[in-house]
Amino acid sequence: MRPAYKGALAICTAAVLWGLDGVVLTPRLFNLPVPFVVFLLHAVPFLLMQPVLFRSYQALAKLSTIDWIFLGLVALAGGVLGTFAIVKALFMVNFSQVSVVVLLQKLQPVFAIVLAAILLKEPLTTRVVGWSFVALVGAYLLTFGARLPDMSGGSTTAVAAAWAAIAAAAFGAATVLGKRVLKVLDFRQATFGRYGLTALFTLILLLLSGQGLPFGEVTRFNWLLILTIGLTTGSGAIFLYYFGLTRVRASVSAICELCLPLSAILLDYLINGSVLRPWQWMGAATLVLAITMVSIQQPRRRPRPDSDTR
Repeated sequence: MRPAYKGALAICTAAVLWGLDGVVLTPRLFNLPVPFVVFLLHAVPFLLMQPVLFRSYQALAKLSTIDWIFLGLVALAGGVLGTFAIVKALFMVNFSQVSVVVLLQKLQPVFAIVLAAILLKEPLTTRVVGWSFVALVGAYLLTFGARLPDMSGGSTTAVAAAWAAIAAAAFGAATVLGKRVLKVLDFRQATFGRYGLTALFTLILLLLSGQGLPFGEVTRFNWLLILTIGLTTGSGAIFLYYFGLTRVRASVSAICELCLPLSAILLDYLINGSVLRPWQWMGAATLVLAITMVSIQQPRRRPRPDSDTR
């Protein structure tokens, strides 16, 4: 198989795994406190990485203070805040159109591009701004359809959508901050460090808040899900994604990443019985098209420590 085909297959596989995670796996951890879920989703993969990436400690030991600060910011943004927000959103919808929450994560490139323009002074073209606006319109239609937001006390749609947007913004911020980290670490070392720091930060948060570590609430089914996430949709999917990025062009990658929304919608229908309404289908198509065009416009750089998902 040619390298390009291998790369495309790897990206498609990673995208499907992320769709599986958002629709099928993570929502079924709803019986656990959200901060504790964030801790487990990083601590378990970090432990699983030890036999393979233990040499990353040598690279981390050489980091300067400013390097550690940026790596810590990546962990706080993409790890703590981003994961907390998306898990919170997934739990709130209670298996009702989970794919909507997953699709809203696709706004991440928009936030990343805007933040890169502000923080890194990267050029922001009129074409990218236009497609970013189209993406926001698509996100609105996907969430609310052709009606005004329902802000009544009994509706969680707007709140869940807000948490999903916060997650996309946090992951986008981590992507921008990660560009600084990748000047001193490769993507494997950066991922290793990010998971370790996120686990440490959430552990401190749990202890300081008095919530502690409620391992007694974790069922056997929960452990099975967490282990599955750690081996597949967590670190496994990230490495597949970066393997693919080094072997395909940006346009091919953007097309391959469409497997995420497609798999999310299909799995949400097959597993949860959720079907998008006509206006939501229009919003989903608009969002995916706009984000694809934005992604194609942005040249791919070296693999980044926080590109989707998580």
